Amino acid sequence: MEGKELTVGSAGDEGSKDALGKPLGPTPSQSRFQVDLVAEGPRKSCGDIGAAGKGGEEAKGRFRVNFVDPSAGGESPGEPGGGSSEGGNVSGVQNGGDTVMSEGSLHSGGHHHYYYDTHTNTYYLRTFGHNTMDAVPRIDHYRHTAADLGEKLLRPSLAELHDELDKEPFEDGYANGEEGTPAGDAAAAYTPDSKGVVKFGWIKGVLVRCMLNIWGVMLFIRLSWIVGQAGIGLSVLVIGMATVVTTITGLSTSAIATNGFVRGGGAYYLISRSLGPEFGGAIGLIFAFANAVAVAMYVVGFAETVVELLKENGTLMIDEMNDIRIIGAITVVILLGISIAGMEWEAKAQIVLLVILILAIGDFVIGTFIPLESKKPKGFFGYNADIFMENFGPDFRQEETFFSVFAIFFPAATGILAGANISGDLADPQSAIPKGTLLAILITTMVYVGIAVSVGSCVVRDATGNVNDTIITELANCTTAACKLNYDFSSCQAGAGCHYGLMNNFQVMSMVSGFAPLISAGIFSATLSSALASLVSAPKIFQALCKDSIYPGFQMFAKGYGKNNEPLRGYILTFLIALGFILIAELNVIAPIISNFFLASYALINFSVFHASLAKSPGWRPAFKYYNMWISLIGAILCCIVMFVINWWAALLTYVIVLGLYIYVTYKKPDVNWGSSTQALTYLNALQHSIRLSGVEDHVKNFRPQCLIMTGAPNARPALLHLVHAFTKNVGLMICGHVHMGPRRQAMKELSTDLAKYQRWLIKNKMKAFYAPVHAEDLRDGGQYLMQAAGLGRMRPNTLVVGFKKNWRQGDMRDVETYINLFHDAFDVQYGVVVIRLKEGLDISHLQGQDLLSSQEKSPCTKDVIVKVDYSKKSETDTSIAFAPSSSERTPTPRKDSKSSPLNVADQRLLDASSQFQKKQGKSNIDVWWLFDDGGLTLLIPYLITTKKKWKDCKIRVFIGGKINRIDHDRRAMATLLSKFRIDFSDIMVLGDINTKPKKENIAAFEEMIEPFRLHEDDKEQEVADKMKEDEPWRITDNELELYKTKTYRQIRLNELLKEHSSTANIIVMSLPVARKGAVSSALYMAWLEVLSKDLPPILLVRGNHQSVLTFYS
Repeated sequence: MEGKELTVGSAGDEGSKDALGKPLGPTPSQSRFQVDLVAEGPRKSCGDIGAAGKGGEEAKGRFRVNFVDPSAGGESPGEPGGGSSEGGNVSGVQNGGDTVMSEGSLHSGGHHHYYYDTHTNTYYLRTFGHNTMDAVPRIDHYRHTAADLGEKLLRPSLAELHDELDKEPFEDGYANGEEGTPAGDAAAAYTPDSKGVVKFGWIKGVLVRCMLNIWGVMLFIRLSWIVGQAGIGLSVLVIGMATVVTTITGLSTSAIATNGFVRGGGAYYLISRSLGPEFGGAIGLIFAFANAVAVAMYVVGFAETVVELLKENGTLMIDEMNDIRIIGAITVVILLGISIAGMEWEAKAQIVLLVILILAIGDFVIGTFIPLESKKPKGFFGYNADIFMENFGPDFRQEETFFSVFAIFFPAATGILAGANISGDLADPQSAIPKGTLLAILITTMVYVGIAVSVGSCVVRDATGNVNDTIITELANCTTAACKLNYDFSSCQAGAGCHYGLMNNFQVMSMVSGFAPLISAGIFSATLSSALASLVSAPKIFQALCKDSIYPGFQMFAKGYGKNNEPLRGYILTFLIALGFILIAELNVIAPIISNFFLASYALINFSVFHASLAKSPGWRPAFKYYNMWISLIGAILCCIVMFVINWWAALLTYVIVLGLYIYVTYKKPDVNWGSSTQALTYLNALQHSIRLSGVEDHVKNFRPQCLIMTGAPNARPALLHLVHAFTKNVGLMICGHVHMGPRRQAMKELSTDLAKYQRWLIKNKMKAFYAPVHAEDLRDGGQYLMQAAGLGRMRPNTLVVGFKKNWRQGDMRDVETYINLFHDAFDVQYGVVVIRLKEGLDISHLQGQDLLSSQEKSPCTKDVIVKVDYSKKSETDTSIAFAPSSSERTPTPRKDSKSSPLNVADQRLLDASSQFQKKQGKSNIDVWWLFDDGGLTLLIPYLITTKKKWKDCKIRVFIGGKINRIDHDRRAMATLLSKFRIDFSDIMVLGDINTKPKKENIAAFEEMIEPFRLHEDDKEQEVADKMKEDEPWRITDNELELYKTKTYRQIRLNELLKEHSSTANIIVMSLPVARKGAVSSALYMAWLEVLSKDLPPILLVRGNHQSVLTFYS
């Protein structure tokens, strides 16, 4: 960096000044270095990394680095480059300026700015005091963007450490190769202010929420009825089964939550980052919707209880249904107010509700120990072994079964994701989610089991409530526990409608409790807390989903407000959905669908853990170790089974919705890359199959044309690409080879950018191909590298495909020598060779250049202009040009009128020809001139082309050479061979006149064409001729021309026959003539190819490697 000073800084320094009083340039964002290029004299700052200003010639190789120490205090020290302050600043930078900071200390507000000048050793204090730019390991190097936890810092790039000193570092503006994405830059530009942000610990954030959500209205209203139906034993089993499902899911949630930093979005975030956007997007939407409808479900549960109380007191407002709607609507408005007031208020409300809930449970437990005489007629006798024994077994009535009872209870066990759903509001989600969730499952299960056992030990199944049913004299046939306690409830068994006992009274807990109103308060608390948790969860999940732009239509809901980034728009949407379902007030239909939606997300969380473990990705390293991939798989299967147990049609509906959303997201292909386990498993499968394949010997039945196409930039020769794709798509490998030449450093930069750019281009254009760029001194070296190294295991190319070198007579003949040597090299490594020629040409890169310039001329700003530089004369032999129509056409001259001027006729034809293979080919012929047996590749390629949809109407016509007197015999022999190969053909033509001498004018035209390339050694002295042949080995000798006269005439004659028979074919596939290496000069071979293929429809000159690729054996 001659004459320049480089300042590297972090965002937030904008207003600060260094010790010399010079203002620092503004920083673009925290996600990258700031590079200020200035002269030693009056300083001129460039904020933009890409703008390279010219500085003075002093200060060679000198730059200043400014870095931020977020853990330091408020005051900013002077620049320790001036000498006197050098020693004093060392204490401020502990451990060489790289203090290891805890996550908590990164929240500190004050920033220290240190400026280290490379001319003094203080700059190097940050790395053990050694003279090196290397940075020590540090958490800030591994951040994504400017997250809440601290700043993203960049370690020095490899180029900075490795490149020669006179080179400019950070040429591309991104150190570490981390290109900014629009989303990334937006996140980087956002600097969160930690003041006023509410973050919860594991108790308040997870434990309390999960307990409140799991303890629902079931606890007070339905648990006693379940004990009555299933008995104590099976009730505990029901609770145990539900707990198994939730515990496995809890363990899986803990594993995912501790595998890296968790942001907001709860279940959606966990699933999408594990399984990818397809599953995440599907589950995120239904999970957010399920939570929104769950608000309605819980609020209606609350309203029903209130209406029951009103009915008891005879104070209904209108009628039962409308009262539920009115109370529900008022309640949901109040809940919305609490939510919008902020997370802090919502958390306080949850604590109050939890206290009420615990008091209600305590009230019940105390009540069980004080049996009152007045409650005995209602079936409550206190703890009694006889009642316990009687209630231990099941007594299913009204067509209830074990599974129907389980289906009713299971929703009471859900709610374990209530803590995970607000993951963005937790101080440390990685430790809070496992601790809070698992402890909540343990506590709630113990309470459920405890209450089931105690209510089953105190209350009989049936009671009349009639005080007069006491027994004075002992009855002989009365064996129930109530009889032993002197009560006769046998009339209930006889069919009288009893209203008390476990089976008949849903308010058993109120009856047993010491203070009944407290149980009503508990019911209110359970329903409202669950409603509140769901009302908060739904918008948070939906906001995270919208931020990821998976469903573009919902983008408006991504916006957050205030310090906590509250999704107010999401709250309003959730409120409206909940209100809509409250007004319907028919929740018996909705409830099973909601349960199934929750279960679908549980199943996918379990499956995520199994999938991630199966993929063996090195990035799967959960800090929570108590999980097992197979147990998670069992959990996922159990969730799917439970879905059907609860409600089979709701389960099917859920599957259809998830599948539909999955297909939609897959089709839309959102532009996100989260390193999901789906990617990891795809890689693992590909790796394992490739290794398995490499152990399998090749067999002729499984032969596939695996093509290495020398395309240069893939978009430069679309016709070449589409034609080869027609016979390799879903059949064989296709690799687009691109040889970069010119200065090595520039080429290396282009290699990495082109690799990503052109692979994306191939995928976007639905090309099933790979892009393989190499850097080489010339085209031949590059071709050799590709032929030897391209591919993997058995998936290696076996056929070289090149475009015909149309401009060979105008260009440098050394390029022709290189081009022909490619064929020789291919045959040396047992490759087949295919040469493709279109009479219009193949290379359209010069036309793309014109389009590029015209689009740039429209832009008022010149900063983005792309400059293509020819680095040397040699670069003209780049494959991008090697088979181009002309090298001069390729470099367009910027014309002011390029926008308005139409393409000339030749260019228009070239453009039309370049897209001809993308269209459906009508009913026409593919002519196969199978003159020489090369193993069958000349026949296999046209057959494969006809299997494709665009070509299926084309018929294959086969042309073969033969003798005039054996034409019928040769035709029958070929027909027999083709039928054995099971290849359909429309006609076979035997050409008996191949060896006829061509027309004189065609021979004269050929001789005129090769005249400039002849050596004419007979007219020169021996020495001069030898020297000329040595310097220009491509020259044609008189001896060679005489020796191969017959072969030359054959090529001219074949062209005449091709024009006669195949001028209307869609494509012609013909045997490629082979030239003996070292005997036939490049110019003569090139002339053969030229004369053979000129003025014809698209032609493929094919030569296999003379090993069979067709067989008629099964």
